[in-house]
Amino acid sequence: MKRAKYLTVVFVGTLVYVVMSLCFGQNSLKCYSQMEEQKRIVSKQKAEIQSINTELTLELSALKNDKAVIAAYARKMDYVQDGEQLVKITGLKPYQNALYDTGTLIRHVEPEYVSEKLCKMCGLCAAMLVLILMLIFDFKKGTLSFTRNKKEFVAGIPVYNVPQI
Repeated sequence: MKRAKYLTVVFVGTLVYVVMSLCFGQNSLKCYSQMEEQKRIVSKQKAEIQSINTELTLELSALKNDKAVIAAYARKMDYVQDGEQLVKITGLKPYQNALYDTGTLIRHVEPEYVSEKLCKMCGLCAAMLVLILMLIFDFKKGTLSFTRNKKEFVAGIPVYNVPQI
């Protein structure tokens, strides 16, 4: 029976450690869900940046090859062709360079978790608590005593105070 009690203590300590590690540890389900959320955000940002890159590539190829697009951009920057007349209108805002959206900055966020050392300490504390509770229960029940059995001597023969069967 004593082995079962000690195995129970070891089992409880191990169970507490495993449950804490699985739920709150560095490789826990909570950390996994936080990393999945971060992966989803990064994937969304990557798709946005790829679409911006596609638009800019198309615009660059149009600026390199299409004469009408080149002329339109030149007019925006106040250039004129030979033979064109320039009419200045006062009161209008001057040309402003187009700012391209390059996406938002995303920083890596470390997932929140409980250290492995704390998980082990909680498992050890739970095992010690169960051991102490079992010892108190045995002491109250009378199966555990901290005093030695007194020997009684009858004419030189030791007699132990053993209950009769």
